[in-house]
Amino acid sequence: MKSRFRWAAAFLFVCVSAWTQDITSNNPDLNARYAQEEFRIGVQAFNRFAFNEAILSFERALSFTPTDTLLLEWLGRAYYRSGLEDAAVRAWRSAVGGLDPFSAESLLANSRIETVQGRRNYLPVVDDGVHYVESGRYPGRVEQQTLYRQPTAVLPCEDGSVWVVAYGSNELVRIDVNGVVRQRQRGPVNGFDRPYDIVQGLDGRLYVSEYRGGRVSILNSNGDWQAYIGRKGLDDGQFVGPQNLAVDEDGYLYVVDYGNRRVSKFDPDGDFVFSFGRKTKNPPDFPGFVSPTGIAARNGRVYVADNVSKQIYTFDPNGGFLGVLVREGLGGPESLRFLSDGRLLVADTNRVLLIDVDSAIIRELGSVGNAKVRLTGAEMDRNGEILVTNFQAGEVSILTRLDDMASGLFVQIERVVSSAFPNVTVEVSVQDKLRRPVVGLDQRNFLLSEQDRPVLKQQFLGAGFRAVTSDVSILVERSELTRSLTQDIMTAVKDVSASTNRVVSLVSAGEQPTREQVGNTNKDNSSLYSARWRFDLGLRLAATDLLPAEKKRAVVFIGSGALGELAFESYGLSELAAYLANNGIVFYAVIVGGSRADESLSYLCTETGGAVLPLYRSEGVKPAISALASKPSGVYILSYESRLPTDFGTAYLPVEAEVYLMERSGRDKSGYFPPRQ
Repeated sequence: MKSRFRWAAAFLFVCVSAWTQDITSNNPDLNARYAQEEFRIGVQAFNRFAFNEAILSFERALSFTPTDTLLLEWLGRAYYRSGLEDAAVRAWRSAVGGLDPFSAESLLANSRIETVQGRRNYLPVVDDGVHYVESGRYPGRVEQQTLYRQPTAVLPCEDGSVWVVAYGSNELVRIDVNGVVRQRQRGPVNGFDRPYDIVQGLDGRLYVSEYRGGRVSILNSNGDWQAYIGRKGLDDGQFVGPQNLAVDEDGYLYVVDYGNRRVSKFDPDGDFVFSFGRKTKNPPDFPGFVSPTGIAARNGRVYVADNVSKQIYTFDPNGGFLGVLVREGLGGPESLRFLSDGRLLVADTNRVLLIDVDSAIIRELGSVGNAKVRLTGAEMDRNGEILVTNFQAGEVSILTRLDDMASGLFVQIERVVSSAFPNVTVEVSVQDKLRRPVVGLDQRNFLLSEQDRPVLKQQFLGAGFRAVTSDVSILVERSELTRSLTQDIMTAVKDVSASTNRVVSLVSAGEQPTREQVGNTNKDNSSLYSARWRFDLGLRLAATDLLPAEKKRAVVFIGSGALGELAFESYGLSELAAYLANNGIVFYAVIVGGSRADESLSYLCTETGGAVLPLYRSEGVKPAISALASKPSGVYILSYESRLPTDFGTAYLPVEAEVYLMERSGRDKSGYFPPRQ
């Protein structure tokens, strides 16, 4: 049911449109002039995040020139950013109808429509039946120059780069998404001695196993050496050829001691706890390791692969044997790594496999077809690509979803700022087709142009993924259910406020949502509580406050978990989810009072990358909210100097952004009005 406000606004718009069409129907030049002015107002509103105002202006402009393809394209943009994706697709389809079907503009518009429609039917998971194919490589040798030798493992970083363990050249090499070596670390003064695997602890420290050195090195998060764990030997806490590593949720380190055919467990500081892996006679019988390789630990389970028996065994955190996870289907498992959803990514001879630890179902994700193949490590990076180390070929292969290879990158020019014209600033969003941000790009990945010519003085100003700060808007439920939970709400507001850099706004979701003064939690808010409280209007207001804020941003809803009958009276659930996601806003729900969260809240969290958080859970809500600052962002800021004439500030000036990453690319075309002179 539409709100009275929407109905009244629509009625007024129809009346105004009918009047303007009547007085201008016999004057095409006047029509064009009115349309141009409304178009200018709409573009300027869009660039200051006033999307509803932009929609009204574009619709008024279309009442004068109904078939204008540029107006239709901009109307679709405004609908999209407002969360009205169906309306956006309809506007874009109307625009395509007026274009040459073989033109670059038509191809771009159709690609945008296909991506937006398609990803509403996709789930951002790795087991959707899509195959992964090799899309690029980080070669160890380029012409006559050796970059690194015999890679054995990789560790993806938050900025899109990756640590590569180079066994053959005794070093760690950090490589960015363009394949450029950014950093080398060779350990302490005496250097690494055949480094083999690398993992990161909960505190950010890195652990590197040294196969020939018979030890594990502890490094800080930047790769600087700090200390050793263990030494060569047969006793407790000693190693003979340590290889694969894993860290569990409590920070304990597990080391596959290949030569001693066992796994040793250490606390985060490197103190020995115990070893396991010998043959047992107590049911269930464990035959003992023959050639232990990959290891992974999660949810109270430790999984260890054996390269000779071609099986994966399961243990508890105390080393107790629980059974065999996989008995058949493996050719030579080397590396085990957990994905974020709890499934195992396995490097197995020349294949990368996905294993569900609950059902033990195996699916092949992709393979590397080189003549020389021995895959020793596999990890998914921050851009959703799988990086695999090919020890035999001396390189790292990049595997990408086949669908992503076909569709390329989803590029959007989100905003153009021309107040300092001819200097122009452009914000560009880069995603894959599943709405996942693409991180790690720099100046070399972007080409800005105007009227098919490269712009002057293009500069790369910054990237959202590099930001270390975050902003939140807090949305508080003011229903009759929460009237008695004032103390819990105050606690939640304080915890959330302490977990972020800035609280942009505090919105009370009553019958008429209002902004409260941030920090004034002792105010008497009894008049705000209502059985007719409005979740949708409150969420929309809180999210809108974040549009000009930091690129890492979130709405944190504090409520009982029950949304009430009027929750989606004006805005539907899918509209709200799209409004948040299309503007890079994460949604968290902090539940007070001990009740379960409505499924709609869980849906909003899933669609935006947030989480449902009970207020009094053991770890509290602070860690999850604080982690917002480390979430990926695919927004990039560039500037250039325009050479286009402005016609005294009345001309619409186009700008196009092209983005390239390995074998994938994408582009978008937008424009702006310079300041009037």
